Amino acid sequence: MTKPGQAPHTLEYTPRELRCVLFAATMASFLSPYIASSINIALPLIGREFGADAVLLGWIPTTYLLTSAVLLIPFGRLADLYGMKKIFTSGIIVYSLAVLLCGFSVSIPMLIGCEVLAGIGGAMIYATAIALLTAVFPGSERGRVLGINVSAVYIGLSAGPFLGGVLAEAFGWRSIFLSIVPVGIAAFLLSFRVKVAEGGKKEKFDFVGTVIYGFMLFSLIYGLSLVPETKAFAFLAAGLVGLLGFIFWEMKVASPVINLRLFRDNHTFALSNLAALINYSATAAVAFLLSLFLQYNKGLTPFEAGSVLVAQPVVMALLSPFAGKLSDRVEPRIVASVGMGLAAVCLFALSFLTEETPLRNITAILMVLGLGFALFSSPNTNAIMSSVERRYYGIASGTMGTMRLIGQMLSMGLSMMIFSIFIGRVEITAEYHSELLTSVHTAFTLFSVLCFIGVFASLGRGKLRR
Repeated sequence: MTKPGQAPHTLEYTPRELRCVLFAATMASFLSPYIASSINIALPLIGREFGADAVLLGWIPTTYLLTSAVLLIPFGRLADLYGMKKIFTSGIIVYSLAVLLCGFSVSIPMLIGCEVLAGIGGAMIYATAIALLTAVFPGSERGRVLGINVSAVYIGLSAGPFLGGVLAEAFGWRSIFLSIVPVGIAAFLLSFRVKVAEGGKKEKFDFVGTVIYGFMLFSLIYGLSLVPETKAFAFLAAGLVGLLGFIFWEMKVASPVINLRLFRDNHTFALSNLAALINYSATAAVAFLLSLFLQYNKGLTPFEAGSVLVAQPVVMALLSPFAGKLSDRVEPRIVASVGMGLAAVCLFALSFLTEETPLRNITAILMVLGLGFALFSSPNTNAIMSSVERRYYGIASGTMGTMRLIGQMLSMGLSMMIFSIFIGRVEITAEYHSELLTSVHTAFTLFSVLCFIGVFASLGRGKLRR
C-alpha cells in the first residue's frame, strides 16, 4: 500500500524502465535550453539573410519565452487531469516539428510563428519532465535524478553557444535547428517505454482561469521586457489588475487551474518557489553583464569572453547530480541555502570588478558561482516536488518553470533599467566604458542583496523530512 499522494513507483518499475524514464526526460529537458542559447549566436546571420532589424530579431527568442511562460502552468494542470505521459509525449512531437520547421523557414514571420509552436511544445515538456521523474522514482533517489535533469539543462545552456557557433559558421544557421531533431526523435521513441500510474480525480479544466492567467502573465512578462520604456508600466499595471482578477476567480471556482491553497497552506512549496524566483532574478543576467564587461572594459574577443563565461555552467552541469544526491541525505533547505549564500558572496565579489581584475580571478568566481547554483537548484527542485501530493506534480513542475522564466525577465529588466539610468539609450563606445562599469557594479550589488534575502526565504521553508 502507498500513502495518499505517494507514487506507487517502488513496486511497479524495473531498473530498465526507470532508466528509460530518466533518459527520455533528460534528453527532452536538453532540447529547449540548447536551442535557446545557440540561436542567439545565429541572430546576426538570420538578420542578414532576411534583412531584419534588431527589434524584429529580438522577437525570435522573446516569442518563445512568452509562449512557454504563459502555457507552463495550464499544461501542468492538464497533465494532472489527463495524464503526464500524454502531455510529455505530445510536447516532444510538437517541439521537434517546430524546430524542423524553423530550419526551413523562408521569412522572419514564419520563423517567429514556428517559435510560437516551439514554445507550446517546450511548455508541455517542462510542465511534465520533472513531474514524471518525481512520480516514478522513490524519494530516496529523487534528488539524484532531479540533479541529472538540472545538469542536462545547463549542459544545453553551456554547449549551445559553442556548438551553435560551430554549426552556424560551417553549415549556416538552419543547421542549428536541424541538428537537434534526431535528439527529439530519440526522446520520443524512449517516451513510449515510459509508464506512469496516472490517476486522480477527474475534474473540469478551468478555461476562464487559464485565459485570465495568460493575460496576466503576458502583460507582466512583456512589460518587464520593455522596462524602462514608459509603456512598460502600462503593461505591468494591466498585469497586476489581471493578477487580482485571477486570485478572485481561482478562490471561488471548483476546479482552479492553480490551487492557490498550495501557496497559502504549504509553506515549503511557497517559500521554495519564492527562493527560486529570487535566485533566477539575481543570477540570470550574470552572463549578459559579464559579456559586456569582458568585451568592452577588458577588450576581449567574443570567443575569449565566451571561454571565460563557460566556467560557471560547466561547473553547475558537473556538480548538479551530486548536489541533488546530497539533498536525498541532508535536509534540502540546508543545501539550497548554502548554495544561495555562495551565490550572494560571488555576486558581491563581482561588484568590485575593474579593468585590471585578472581573468583567472573572474573565472574562479564563476566556478564558485556554478557550485552555488548547483547546490541551490537541484535541492530546491527536490524540496518543491517532494512538498506536494502526487496529484499536484504537474502544477508544481509548471510553477517552477514559470518562476524561472519570470526571474529571467526580471533580471534582464533590472539590468536594462540600471543601464538606462547610468548610460542612456546610446551605443556603448569608449567614452561610455566608465558608465558601463558603474552599471555593472550597481547591478551586481543589487543582485547580491537579492540573493542574501533569498537565503532567508530558503531557510524559512521549514523541514521537509520529519
